[in-house]
Amino acid sequence: MSTMKAAVFVAPGRIEIQEKRIPDVGPNDALLRITTTTICGTDVHILKGEYPVAPGLTVGHEPVGIIEKLGSNVTGYKEGQRVIAGAICPSFTSYACQDGFPSQDGGYLTANGTCACHGYKATGGWRFGNIIDGTQAEYVLVPDAQANLAPVHDALTDEQVLMCPDIMSTGFVGAENGNIKIGDTVVIFAQGPIGLCATAGAKLRGAATIIAVDGVDERLEISRQMGADVTLNFKKVDVVDEIMKLTAGRGVDASIEALGTQTTFEQALRVLKPGGTLSSLGVYSQDLTIPVSAFAAGLGDHKIVTALCPGGKERMRRLLKIVETGRVNLEALVTHEYKLDDIVEAYDLFANQRDGVLKIAIKP
Repeated sequence: MSTMKAAVFVAPGRIEIQEKRIPDVGPNDALLRITTTTICGTDVHILKGEYPVAPGLTVGHEPVGIIEKLGSNVTGYKEGQRVIAGAICPSFTSYACQDGFPSQDGGYLTANGTCACHGYKATGGWRFGNIIDGTQAEYVLVPDAQANLAPVHDALTDEQVLMCPDIMSTGFVGAENGNIKIGDTVVIFAQGPIGLCATAGAKLRGAATIIAVDGVDERLEISRQMGADVTLNFKKVDVVDEIMKLTAGRGVDASIEALGTQTTFEQALRVLKPGGTLSSLGVYSQDLTIPVSAFAAGLGDHKIVTALCPGGKERMRRLLKIVETGRVNLEALVTHEYKLDDIVEAYDLFANQRDGVLKIAIKP
């Protein structure tokens, strides 16, 4: 077989299944046969034309699969082995990687900071479904495989590890960047998949009180499974007032913003204690305004920290270990399953947030 099925971006509003050539394997690559992947909110931005990618690109960036073929330089793995790779696949050779920020891998940018193949600013080391063919296909080529493949324990299902490549890694770095200490009070704004993982991450970091904010009661219920102690529906209460009451006016030690809107960002800032940290995970489509009062006129010793999903095999190994040892169970986030052939229907469900959808397992 020399061709495969793949979900291809055709034009804004159109992703369709096409036959594509199975990629050749270079010396540093690995070819994965995809067993499960999923749809991300970023993929919906691509579908809508809000994030530009080249027509004809295979989309998706969250692979679980089996090594079909290994490049000649890739050691320590074997064909037939079950693995994942992070949504962010850094080379570990760029200045950003060697400076300690592998997610910001700049090895694929031109001298003026734009992507050489498309002419727009690339997003760090995000390659799958951005500047190279992605994972919503029967096969995907993993670049720099030595640095990015992580073996999956036989006892774990695809659904148990499906969040590791992106959603879990992103949510957890939100908690890590929040500088959460044992006994802290933390609030997480938005309980979509990333916010739910941030909630789980805050619990693992030792937060004593975790406040989850969302407008969907069903998601708030799942947030309790992830570790939330208090849930607030912003449609029913004034979130800022409630949080300040819960903290006796002190404010929270850390806010995690997981939606990417002016409103949630500002609320996350307003409820911070002096010296607190706002850990931002949202992808913002418009300029942000920081009100002087919320920012204490710049005198509040606040920290605002942003992040892109950490990748690489060591990050994936650590996340897989958390799942394997039962420290976290994210299976509740996988609410639907579709065949790859039906991915257009799955996109419609996910993009319109119907039927309580959180994440969809896509099965080639």
